[in-house]
Amino acid sequence: MLRRIIHIDMDAFYASVEQRDNPELRGKPVAVGHADQRGVVAAASYEARKFGIHSAMPSVTAKRLCPDLIFIPGRMEVYKAVSKQIHEIFHEYTDIIEPISLDEAFLDVTQNKPGIELAVDIAREIKQKIRERLHLVASAGVSYNKFLAKIASDYRKPDGLCTIHPDAAQEFIDRLPIESFWGVGPVTAKKMHQYGIHTGRDLHDASPAMLRRLFGKAGQLYHDFAWGIDNRPVEAVRVRKSVGCEHTLERDISAQSSMIIELYHVATDLVGRLTRAGFKGNTLTLKIKHDDFVIKTRSITRPQPLDTLAAILPLAKQLLREIDYQTHPVRLIGLSVSKPSEEMPGDRWVQLELEFEG
Repeated sequence: MLRRIIHIDMDAFYASVEQRDNPELRGKPVAVGHADQRGVVAAASYEARKFGIHSAMPSVTAKRLCPDLIFIPGRMEVYKAVSKQIHEIFHEYTDIIEPISLDEAFLDVTQNKPGIELAVDIAREIKQKIRERLHLVASAGVSYNKFLAKIASDYRKPDGLCTIHPDAAQEFIDRLPIESFWGVGPVTAKKMHQYGIHTGRDLHDASPAMLRRLFGKAGQLYHDFAWGIDNRPVEAVRVRKSVGCEHTLERDISAQSSMIIELYHVATDLVGRLTRAGFKGNTLTLKIKHDDFVIKTRSITRPQPLDTLAAILPLAKQLLREIDYQTHPVRLIGLSVSKPSEEMPGDRWVQLELEFEG
């Protein structure tokens, strides 16, 4: 029996919550974030998006694109509370819910609590309840796997509802630009274009061997997506894959002494988070954002768990030596620990997460 999967994505979630709670913001371009010189847009209302403003954009750029842009500081506790209310609506239909973020989740409604036959009717009801109870707007995608449900939810945003039926899936996939595929960012898309892959049809026709050679393990995933194949289940409990933190610096730095000091502070913060989460992992990743917003990452894996400052800081310094920061000043430093040791040799299924480019 084919599964019935729904993907719910809240439209401009953070900004929409702010507009809902403050009527004076409605209909105006709003950005959640800080307007200062080093600020970044965390979310943008649809009125702001018309000016080309998007999340992760430097605030100074956003303000240049839209001088009337209104910046609102984020209220994460409020967003978490609203997300909980949204999930309470989800649970009226199924308990098989996989959160992707505060504003996004997959639902498996193959067997659902009300016994509704069509998943699209469930999606329609969920959208209506979110609108009536929370005064927010969601988009929904419905299909027989997670990949297609995600694609469908993005297809008619905002306030969209799209179903991709199994009989129409291949034709739908063939028409998609390659940039619409899950996990294909600008760098991957450019590489695909170099090999004549511009649409889902082109990807469908590409050999699995070539895709694996060009993109490693992700190549097989791209091939499966192009054929409408995605066997990943909706996981009600997601396995934590990493713990990390990052610090945006008050000013760009390039001196070695300053870098070591900042690295120490980030590592100390990371150890605290690892302790609170009870998380142990074997791979340390260093993230550096330069003054031109180019991001570089370096990783190293060790057989022993990395959960103390004595274990993490020397490896972080080793990774830092691989980064040219003296001629390319740094504005952000991040560290994360991933690949929990208990997962490495086991045969338990773990949710696959792609490295998204942006």
